[in-house]
Parts: sequence; C-alpha cells; structure tokens
Amino acid sequence: MNILTGTISKIQSHEGISLIKVRSSNVIFSSIVLDTPETAHYLQVEREVRIIFKETEVIISKDLKANISIQNQLSCRIESIKKGVILSQINLMHEDQIIKSIITSNACEQLDLKENDSVMALIKTNEVSLSAHD
Repeated sequence: MNILTGTISKIQSHEGISLIKVRSSNVIFSSIVLDTPETAHYLQVEREVRIIFKETEVIISKDLKANISIQNQLSCRIESIKKGVILSQINLMHEDQIIKSIITSNACEQLDLKENDSVMALIKTNEVSLSAHD
C-alpha cells in the first residue's frame, strides 16, 4: 500500500460526494470520497491527511506528457525493478518519496522499463483514499 501525507487544499461537495484536492509536496492529488465535511470530521481545508492507494492501481507511462483524463500524474524515476514470472514490482522515486507499482511482467517488458528511466505514475481519482492523519 502506498501511503503519503498531504494537506487538504479544496473541497467540492454535492449530494453526499466530495471531490477533495490534497497537496503533497508540489503535487495536487484528487480523490473522490463518499462523505462531505458534514459527515466526516477530517474533511477540512488545511487539515493534514493520509493519501492511500494500492500498488496495483499505479499505472506507468513512458509518455511524460500524456493527454488523458487521469488527474493524478506524478513525474518519477525508476529506482528499482523486481521482475517476477507474472508480476513485477516497480519502485518509483517521486521527489523524496518512493511510490510502488505492481504491473504485469509482460507490460514491464513491452514498455522496456529500466532503472533510472523517467516515467509518469498515474492513479485514477476514484482509486485514491483519504484518512485522518492523527
């Protein structure tokens, strides 16, 4: 599980759903939560929260300027690759944080991923969870 910390910078709520913007270092993460500031105490602007997403939800692109709908895009460098028969774990360095991605070994080979390659880590908004940082 990838766990980062950040500070809520914006909350947009409608009909029990909120789009939350969270600043972590110099990146703004987007997350959709099934709560509002009225139903979840931790949803407050300037509140520190944990940003949580699974390794299997981190998509890797070698196209560093992809024009796609995924809002969470992190410029990274491949720190290390652990290739398995079916799955490979890619450790990505984003600024001073390690982001882990698990993709198929076929995809790893198809993209010709190597240590020190520059890549974009992509995480869909609905795959990013938030929790209170106590």
